[in-house]
Formats: sequence, C-alpha cells, structure tokens
Amino acid sequence: MSELTPTELERYDRQIRIPRFGVEGQKKLKAAKVTVVGVGGLGCPVSIYLTAAGVGKITIIDKDRVELSNLNRQILHWEKDINRYKVDSAKEKLSQLNPFVEIDGKVIEITEDNVIQLLSGSDIVIDGMDNFKTRLILNKACVELRIPFIHAAIYGLEGELLTVLPGEGPCYQCFLQKAPPERKPFPVLGVTPAVMACLQAMETIKIITGCGKPSIGRVILFDGENMRFDSLNISRDPNCPVCKGL
Repeated sequence: MSELTPTELERYDRQIRIPRFGVEGQKKLKAAKVTVVGVGGLGCPVSIYLTAAGVGKITIIDKDRVELSNLNRQILHWEKDINRYKVDSAKEKLSQLNPFVEIDGKVIEITEDNVIQLLSGSDIVIDGMDNFKTRLILNKACVELRIPFIHAAIYGLEGELLTVLPGEGPCYQCFLQKAPPERKPFPVLGVTPAVMACLQAMETIKIITGCGKPSIGRVILFDGENMRFDSLNISRDPNCPVCKGL
C-alpha cells in the first residue's frame, strides 16, 4: 500500500484525526478504485466528495452532453460547459480539485454487453443513473463481480439509498423486483440529489476504510419537504434471479 506524502498528510489531516480512520484509512482510500456511473445530479457531488477525500482512482461514466436544464443540480457543469460531454466537464474540475486523484472518464452508454468490462477492477460502484433499466443492469453486474453497489435515487424533494454488499444482504433487484414505468423529465430540487450523493459518498468511504457500519438491508428514505429520514428494512429474496445463488 502506497505511503502518504507530507502534502497528503496535511491535505487529509482532519479526516485522519477521526477515530478508527487514521493514516491507515487514508492509505486504503488512496489504493481504492471507485466507478461512478452517471455524472448528473447524484454523480457530480459524489465525485466531488470522493475526490476531496482522496480516493486513488475514480472512473466516471456518462454518455450525455451538458444541457441548460442540468445546471440547477449538476454542480460540476457550468454555463460555459453547455454541449460539452459531461465526462469532460467533470474531469476538468475534479482534476483541479485534487491532483493526487486519478480521474478516468468514459463517454459510453452502459449496456448488458459492456457492463462487466466497464466495472471489472472496481472496488465500489456508485449509481448516479436516472433510469431503472440501467440500475438493474449495474446491480446484476456488481452481484456477479462481487462488487459493492451504492444505489440512490431521487424525485422532487424525496430520495432513497440502498447499499448492496453481494452475499451479505439484499440486492437492488430484491428491493425493486420489477421496474416501474420510466417518467421523464421528472421534477427535482437541486439539493435533493446532493443530500443523497453525500450519503453515497459516506457509505463508500466507510466500506473502503472499515470506519463505520454500512446500511445493509435497510433502504434509507429522505423526505426533504418535511425534513425526515426514515428506514425500511428489507431482506434477501430467496427467489431473486440475481443474487439467490450467493
């Protein structure tokens, strides 16, 4: 495991001071490879916080270009970036935020045919998508590859979070079972995905460092209108077509 430079020790000083985190936790972050799928309302803030925290390599995947209607929530993209690929826009800012983090960008659509190749080698995969089909594809691949999968979704002022550790708790397919109809465009207040993305980043850092207990078997529900957090306990589906063999 790579040693930390004096500059890195100073940069990450405040989180190194956390009990059970320390220098060893920071080294684990530096050695980690995280893939963020979708560089939108969720993917932008989660990428910012993981970059700031010092995750060694972050791969961002998105096929879309920046649109004006993205700018109320996708905080890595600015007005000057309209019509640029989101991956290029995000990579530019993230690289400036922390030169100790390697940012790899891929302009590509996730499909059943390429998902295994794109996710292989990742330590954690983060769901920043806005459709159920792709989330289910990601979940299935992560279960097959035994990679932790951090799901989040938002609608208006509401959000949900589910951390999937294959073989240790229910997967996203156990929770969703059948994808509902897609609704686009859907309403969203910009701070809603920011809240959920911060929770995704926290779960990711906890899993990598071993500092804290991830939320396995519990869907975290956020109600921003009434400022409430609730949780819904879920169990593995013994007939789940994705994870029943684990």
